[in-house]
Amino acid sequence: MTMEQDRWSRVKSRLRSNVGEDVYTSWFARMDLEGVQEESVRLSVPTRFLKSWIQAHYAERVLSCWQAEMPEVHRIDLTVRSAVRPVVQPKEAPAPVEARRTPAPELRSTATAPVSANHDALGGSPLDPRLTFASFVVGRSNTLAHAAARQVAEGRRGDPVMFNPLYIHAGVGLGKTHLLQAVTWAGNSGNERKVLYLTAEKFMYGFVAALKTQTALAFKEALRGIDVLVIDDLQFLQGKSTQAEFCHTLNALIDAGRQVVIAADRPPSDLESLDDRVRSRLAGGLVVEMGSLGEELRHGILKSRVAAARAHHATFEVPEEVLAYLARAITHNGRDLEGAINRLLAHSKLNNRPVTLEMAEHEVRDLIRPQEPKRIKIEDIQRVVARQYNVSRSDLLSSRRTANVVRPRQVAMYLAKTLTLRSLPEIGRRFGGRDHTTVLHAVRKIEALVSKDTALSEEVESLKRQLQE
Repeated sequence: MTMEQDRWSRVKSRLRSNVGEDVYTSWFARMDLEGVQEESVRLSVPTRFLKSWIQAHYAERVLSCWQAEMPEVHRIDLTVRSAVRPVVQPKEAPAPVEARRTPAPELRSTATAPVSANHDALGGSPLDPRLTFASFVVGRSNTLAHAAARQVAEGRRGDPVMFNPLYIHAGVGLGKTHLLQAVTWAGNSGNERKVLYLTAEKFMYGFVAALKTQTALAFKEALRGIDVLVIDDLQFLQGKSTQAEFCHTLNALIDAGRQVVIAADRPPSDLESLDDRVRSRLAGGLVVEMGSLGEELRHGILKSRVAAARAHHATFEVPEEVLAYLARAITHNGRDLEGAINRLLAHSKLNNRPVTLEMAEHEVRDLIRPQEPKRIKIEDIQRVVARQYNVSRSDLLSSRRTANVVRPRQVAMYLAKTLTLRSLPEIGRRFGGRDHTTVLHAVRKIEALVSKDTALSEEVESLKRQLQE
């Protein structure tokens, strides 16, 4: 560690003790030392918003912490460094912060000045440079999601929005994040539109930090100045106030004709923790499911990953019979496929051996998982039960109490409880807004009847087989 960096570490420790852990994490965790020259210190932060806020509120504290280490320092030059996202930032001149006992009036006045609606007021979640449209392999299960994402990415500022929001849902490792990051890379590459990619966790952190530091208004204004807002892993969004803010932001952007793209691991109707208004707004756009990867698509993904590896390791070869074996044996998700290629590459390079089928069978044996049972949806249960008992799905959801509707409704509730992971309140909500006690009564009723009524038991088993096929 250089002397400058050693001093910087001590200054940061002093600053953390001075302002407290929460404030330090919110405002100073991403501040870097650029250099020390005579009586001045050059520091940088990733956004103009951070720069203006630190100048307004913490200029003297930063300076005094440096002066405790270097009494000769009389000025801090705070600049904005280039962002992680591929957006060309305008170069800004360093803003001097002179040593004085009280903050300058002009710095104090910026504390309450409105922050311009600029996406640099938020640090976006990190982007993986590999996750672009060029590296996305299209197959039967993701064609519609890919086409919709491309349409969003190719739009221009001022164009009418075709569907809003675009909501993509799929299981783990099926390409949701790849598509969302591809939209962000493509949208930002032209520097015409402001495209921001955030995970739900990052959105929550930003909002909570803004509340703690009393900058919530600036946070909201910055969010609503985005042309395309991309939110990943929405199922992790928690907290009533955070969800309310997300709902307001969603409404504000959609009403203003801005594009919103969202990904989650389940459809909007299954996001039990979200407010009904949010679910309704999400379902009002284009909801697209990315299905499981077929063998042909898995084969294409493997070939793509081998080609990417060959860009750095020109002699890396994977025989066709090995690719065919991996595509047939590894069925769980795309990350397992990538992991398999990485293992073969490492084993081949470290041991200086060619890739063989025997090597592949040994190296990826733990990635070959038993086939998971089909994921059954409550809608599927209602449809199959309605067909079996010759009633309509709307009958099952209605308040009708006739015998020809009550029994099928109870069977459907029983199957929903035994074949899905949904809670009793969620099942009740999906059956016309019924109370969870009604669902519990239905489940217990059918359980008791199945143990005595052979015909009903056979009917229920038949329905289970139909749903699991």
